[in-house]
Amino acid sequence: MRAGRMTAGLMVLVALLATACSSEPGSGGGPSGTGGPEITELERVQVREYEGKDLSSITDFRENSITGPQDVDRDEYRLKVTGLVTTPLELSYADVLGDRERFKKVVTLNCVEGWSVDILWEGIRLGDLLDAAGARTDANTLIFKAVDGYSSSLPLDYVRDRDILLAYKMNDVELPAERGFPFQVVAEDKFGYKWVKWVVEIEVSDDAEYRGYWESRGFSNSADLDADAYE
Repeated sequence: MRAGRMTAGLMVLVALLATACSSEPGSGGGPSGTGGPEITELERVQVREYEGKDLSSITDFRENSITGPQDVDRDEYRLKVTGLVTTPLELSYADVLGDRERFKKVVTLNCVEGWSVDILWEGIRLGDLLDAAGARTDANTLIFKAVDGYSSSLPLDYVRDRDILLAYKMNDVELPAERGFPFQVVAEDKFGYKWVKWVVEIEVSDDAEYRGYWESRGFSNSADLDADAYE
């Protein structure tokens, strides 16, 4: 009896193995079938060196936003380009990137709190967005508005002359929510309060004296690294 039970058990095991090995794709016999577990694609690992330069980690930041990290829905997101333009824009996340040329460069973010990070930023040129919207010749300032109510501004000539980026990646990975997904301004050679995160609107303006969130609280409107951050 014992041998018979063992033989029957082996026959069942062999049958199960044969079924598993012979499952066709889509038959539910493995990960590729409808009955198998879902496969989650993992985020690319961030690079820590670029063209011989060591990079900071995307976690080497202090959380200092005015209301905490924002969770922006990719499908619902819209970026508006308004103000002194001939063609106001309202773009989805995919529309912002579209077929526009992408650029990479290592830029150091310097915070007035005294810390800094060297990051490889990837994005599109703000100047290309301005061209698409038809920025008027009487404009001199870009006002950036964020989903949390934060705002700041940059001179339009500075943005064009320095090829300032609107970044969607850092160290070759998509911006995490706490770093500003979907887009952050890479305001090189300016203190960090000019690096607006979670950008939802770019207003093209002729108000060179516009003062954003921190500027209206005593911070320098120029935010130049070689000058005092406070006025």
